[in-house]
Amino acid sequence: MTKLLYRLTYALLLASVYGVAQTPEKSVYDYNAAFGHGFYINNGTQTRSASGKPGHAYWQNSADYFIQVSLDDQSKKITGTETITYVNNSPDELDFLWIQLDQNLFKKDSRGNAIIPLNGSRNGAKGQEFDGGYNIGNVSLNYTTLGKKSKKKSKSKSLSVNPNYEITDTRMKIKLSKPLAANGGEIKINIDFSFTSPDYGSDRMGVLETKNGRIFNLAQWYPRMCVYDDVLGWNTLPYLGAGEFYLEYGTFDIHINVPKDHLVVCSGGLLNPEEVYTAKQLNNLKQAANSDETVIIRGANEVNSQDSRPQAKERLTWKFRIENARDVAWSSSSAFIFDAARINLPSGKKAMAMSVYPVESNSRDAWARSTEYTKASIEHYSEKWSEYPYPTAINVAGNQGGMEYPGIVFCSWKSKNESLWGVTDHEFGHIWFPMIVGSNERLHAWMDEGFNTFINSLSTDAFNGGEYKERQRNMHRFSSFLVNDKMEPVATPPDNLKERNLGILAYYKPSAGLTMLREHVLGKERFDEAFTEYINRWSYKHPTPNDFFRTMENVSGEELSWFWRGWFIHNWRLDQGIKKIKYVDGDPAKGAIVTIENLEKMPMPVTLEFTTKNGTKSRHTLPVEIWKRNKKWSFKYDSKEPLKKVVIDPDYVLPDVNSANNRWSPELAAENKEDLSIYLGEFSSAAFPMSVKIAEENGELVAIAEGQPKIPLTNDGDGKFLFEEADLEIQFNAKKSGFEMSIGGQVFEFSKK
Repeated sequence: MTKLLYRLTYALLLASVYGVAQTPEKSVYDYNAAFGHGFYINNGTQTRSASGKPGHAYWQNSADYFIQVSLDDQSKKITGTETITYVNNSPDELDFLWIQLDQNLFKKDSRGNAIIPLNGSRNGAKGQEFDGGYNIGNVSLNYTTLGKKSKKKSKSKSLSVNPNYEITDTRMKIKLSKPLAANGGEIKINIDFSFTSPDYGSDRMGVLETKNGRIFNLAQWYPRMCVYDDVLGWNTLPYLGAGEFYLEYGTFDIHINVPKDHLVVCSGGLLNPEEVYTAKQLNNLKQAANSDETVIIRGANEVNSQDSRPQAKERLTWKFRIENARDVAWSSSSAFIFDAARINLPSGKKAMAMSVYPVESNSRDAWARSTEYTKASIEHYSEKWSEYPYPTAINVAGNQGGMEYPGIVFCSWKSKNESLWGVTDHEFGHIWFPMIVGSNERLHAWMDEGFNTFINSLSTDAFNGGEYKERQRNMHRFSSFLVNDKMEPVATPPDNLKERNLGILAYYKPSAGLTMLREHVLGKERFDEAFTEYINRWSYKHPTPNDFFRTMENVSGEELSWFWRGWFIHNWRLDQGIKKIKYVDGDPAKGAIVTIENLEKMPMPVTLEFTTKNGTKSRHTLPVEIWKRNKKWSFKYDSKEPLKKVVIDPDYVLPDVNSANNRWSPELAAENKEDLSIYLGEFSSAAFPMSVKIAEENGELVAIAEGQPKIPLTNDGDGKFLFEEADLEIQFNAKKSGFEMSIGGQVFEFSKK
């Protein structure tokens, strides 16, 4: 019963989102609102051109990091010291600096903790009681001045000071006694820090207990520079958990000291493999570097073997380096199985796909295929969009659902088959968004999650001959999931979204928008050219939404403000309908005058399918421009015989909220439409303390449980109706006096009252 109620609750929750579209009887479409001039408030600037390119005077600051860190695997304590080399390429002198202290999210008095609702959240530490947050030790600065007439560093000695600083929640402000010079001023920031890792770190980091030891997945683990840019100056929004990150690019040198029985993986390339691997492992890695098949570096039977680790010291220091990156993450454990394979890149260069995971994840339907998935994902995106830039791509099993960092991702140790492919492919897709194209995730989650979800759909279709190819979604059914009144606009910052809406608005809706733009507005060739140009223009830079919009328009040659407004800026719905069809002079041989209308606020191109009396089918497409100054549009279709059926959007590829008005037939009511009245009524079951009313709305059945949202039902024929999103099925008996409701594998009898 508990499982059934969970399923039923899930169905009702879905229904509250999907709902039954409440469509207007009269059009609410406003073509001036959709197509009006003035979408772009500002003209191009010296830093961001009107065409969507970085401007001729575009600048960006940089931050290099040298970090030495040690792990105490018993206390879960991380202790480190870092030197940040920060270069101010802006035209502004800086009187102070801002540092991100994201571990402070896990302090008991953090803002992020304060906003966790009573029913819990994905964000935070899930109620774990521990001494979270940073302990900041010594902080010091070293200035490097510039010559007055040269950008070469002055030979004068650097100035070393101990600055005043203040910490506010997840940020630290360092006050400079001497301003940091514009146009290349350089400063070194030295910070000693330590913290205790949470077990569950906002689904982005943490510690997984396995039978062979703990797996430490470390992220947001070091103090990081805030971004100073030409849009907002200092970007200092606090880390609350939902909004992700915005970071400067640079070079990272990381030295990680751990117990000798640990294997460590980290963003970038390992600099001292001979010091941390055995001779056998080095040989296996050499073999993997030349193999398209997965090679075991350390197998399951070696995990507890002392022979699988160097014996000279009690602790080992692993040294890594990654260039042109915006972040770095790492993982350490004694429990790792380790395998690898070669990645082949379009330029002829090679990289390495690697996976580390516990024996609990080791099966052919699970993590034994992780490296295969990693290799395929990286090779696809490199061929399709731009080449992978890092020497390794590492998939780590952990207690995160899925989280991305440059060159390394954390995925659930429980994932198998299609689920493991999906999360692996998604997290590595993030290398392109936002690791290469460095948008501001904390403000614009859709620019990485949505773009990534879109490219994932293409890679999944391509993987292994379509092994996990997704069936085409019925966008009519999905429409109210994407554009209902409970949803904020896509462009809403993630910290301002209801947590339940984040997945839809940051991932699925923007992805669906790009798919529509590619498949039904621009066409694949023009879209791919523009999208690739956006990636190339803004690689290792910081684009804004307008930079994306302008690039897509300028490269494709299309004005798309109507699309950006409706799908991203607002929460507009689409409802295209057939108003009437009449034959010229009453003679089908002379053609038919077809009148269609746009009833909701969102315009889109129109595709109609015509079926004649003898079964001949043809399609007619109309551009979106028919809606630039019209709510209704009439055109002549050159019919030669009577029409049997006309359908708008016959492939269900647009999110039309009202399918009922998409169809026309002269015999629709009498011949082609089932009499639904025979199913109507109120039904009850001895197994439930509630009744279910079956009603008809917009030519379709809906099920209404007492006090709950309506559940739309799809007619499957022969008295069977479905709500596929929750695996719910209703089968009426022959007399229509009752039905069997199947949900979650259990069947319950309902009878008409």
